[in-house]
Amino acid sequence: MFLSKIHSIEDFQKIAVKDLSSLAEEIRQRITKVLSIKGGHLSSNLGIVELTIALHKVFKSPIDKFIFDVSHQSYVHKLLTGRNPYFDTIRQYKGLCGFCHPKESPHDHFFAGHAGTALSLALGVAKNRDLSGRKEHVIPILGDASLTCGLTLEALNNIPKELKNLVVILNDNEM
Repeated sequence: MFLSKIHSIEDFQKIAVKDLSSLAEEIRQRITKVLSIKGGHLSSNLGIVELTIALHKVFKSPIDKFIFDVSHQSYVHKLLTGRNPYFDTIRQYKGLCGFCHPKESPHDHFFAGHAGTALSLALGVAKNRDLSGRKEHVIPILGDASLTCGLTLEALNNIPKELKNLVVILNDNEM
């Protein structure tokens, strides 16, 4: 009912807050149906539905930069940014990538297929933003496994106190 009307992030933004739980259920059904045939990352995407919806309601992608750690949990992001009509091609030859893919959408900023990279990438993007005089938000979305990676821990140690508009999200799925 709602998902089929989303052809762009602007279409998503028009959906009323009261209807977002219905949209979340539609997204879960779509992901489950497609992945039952094509394969893919099911639990990580089912566990991030409401978080991704909330992030896209609050922030303005692609101006604000969502950086998914691993990016195997980006299927909801793909659906909300206009890729639903192609979602059944995911992980297929010439279909949608199973991870974020900058050539696929301006909403995807990096090829990321490994845990622990999002926070370091986000710091680099934030530094570039500051040097360029821009103000957009940079939002790394970390999976709980990324906290076991030295790259993430090093990035945590290097976040300057004065850094603004960096919102670090930890998606702890208790796995």
